Amino acid sequence: MTNKPDLRVNIGRLNLQNPVMTASGTFGYGREFNDFVDLNRLGAIIVKGLSMEPSMGNPPPRIVETGCGMLNAIGLENIGIKAFVKDKIPFLKNFSTPVLVNIYGKTLEEYALLASFIDDIEEISGIELNISCPNVKLGGVAFGVEPKSAYQVVKAVREKTKKPLMVKLSPNVTDITAIAKAAEEGGADSLSLINTITGMAIDINTGRSRLGNITGGLSGPAIKPVALRMVWQTVQAVSIPVVGVGGIMGAGDALEFLIAGASAVQIGTANFVNPSATMETIDGIEAFLKEKKIEKISDIIGSFSTGSYLKT
Repeated sequence: MTNKPDLRVNIGRLNLQNPVMTASGTFGYGREFNDFVDLNRLGAIIVKGLSMEPSMGNPPPRIVETGCGMLNAIGLENIGIKAFVKDKIPFLKNFSTPVLVNIYGKTLEEYALLASFIDDIEEISGIELNISCPNVKLGGVAFGVEPKSAYQVVKAVREKTKKPLMVKLSPNVTDITAIAKAAEEGGADSLSLINTITGMAIDINTGRSRLGNITGGLSGPAIKPVALRMVWQTVQAVSIPVVGVGGIMGAGDALEFLIAGASAVQIGTANFVNPSATMETIDGIEAFLKEKKIEKISDIIGSFSTGSYLKT
């Protein structure tokens, strides 16, 4: 095989040069990784979660290392969508890579307002909708853990934007396929999963939580088997593209998700351990395809159980 493999993928209406995206909350607003990563080589940049107004997040301590991963309780600290447009987009517009904005709100109205604000901003290629946030009108229940509320928030956002809409699902549910189907019915163009798994850590010397928020989100290699299983289940339950997230540390992990049916992947916690993880993952996927004499990445996607990409 002399030519380079074709790594291009389509996530609904989003056309990416390769399947490697950044996971929201782990890549800042893009500029923070500019010294370590060729931003033009990424499939897409997903910036950290944004709300309508700036948010200070949770009290410290907010990060704790755990076996095979980390717990974070950042609390979605961010500069707010208006400051993002004013201060961050001028830098991001210098690159050809699609930029997706991860958004969250506390009410349906807040989600809808954010989507409406973003809809006219040309430099934003799409929205990743975080539905794992507390819904204050429902007594703190997250939008993403019940099909009806998931449908309602996706529908409310869909009605306010024409941009490609990716919905990020929570793993803290009994049946993730029920939530996935509700998001699809509400108008999602694609799904990303999984978000972090709720966990906690205790300091045995004080008897207190090691996180200021008591609980936090577990990420990293520890959650990869759960994420892979949920992606595989969801791919079979919906007809829209699925993006795999959770514990992907390199090309081997990414390829597992693609074989399971994910159309693309997001690199998250790995960015903290190795700021060049996204570049190494792209290179590793390309090297694997060359080694196996596979001409295009689409031959890998969804090939689980058949091994159809392996040439004898």
